[in-house]
Amino acid sequence: MGKITPESQSIVVRFAGDSGDGVQLLGAQFAESSALAGADFSTFPDFPAEIRAPVGTTFGVSAFQINLGARRISTAGDEPDVLIAFNPAALKVNLPLLRKGALIILNTDAFTARNFSKAHIETDPRETGELDGYQVIEIDMSTQTLEAVKPLGLSKSDAEQSKNFWALGAVLWMFGRSRTPIEEWTRKKFAKKPQILDGNLAALNA
Repeated sequence: MGKITPESQSIVVRFAGDSGDGVQLLGAQFAESSALAGADFSTFPDFPAEIRAPVGTTFGVSAFQINLGARRISTAGDEPDVLIAFNPAALKVNLPLLRKGALIILNTDAFTARNFSKAHIETDPRETGELDGYQVIEIDMSTQTLEAVKPLGLSKSDAEQSKNFWALGAVLWMFGRSRTPIEEWTRKKFAKKPQILDGNLAALNA
């Protein structure tokens, strides 16, 4: 993964996954980091079509879009330049929105037969040619998160809740953003939940 420098232009970034993936928190904290870096931006939280929709379905996809850059930004942008998709449903729902040539970052751990079925996807889109013309980066985010928090002895379910912080850390690195303000916010936000706090910090700094 290379670094992205939006100083001379605007870049539209879209995070998408299940509500339980913490997409809104991830997007909000990335927006905060952009503000602290002096970038202008506009955001658009895109909530699921159905409340409490089954996990992994297209109806349960939550997204957060941010348009950022050095110039004056007045809207959240039209066609995303970057999509971070946590599961197949998120990719299916958001792929039509992207500009051709956009960067797509996939959580490959979620690309399973079961999740394809939930999203009513017959064939893995990575094998159909649907992603031709896009820059695709495949990362086993869930595995990487579990590895990052392994020394803490967390349960698998608790550990996987930090996946959004792992993704946040990766995106902060891509855009050359400091993790320090996010670390400070995390310590305050999860001060009463030390295990979750430690897991989130470990994932963020993986």
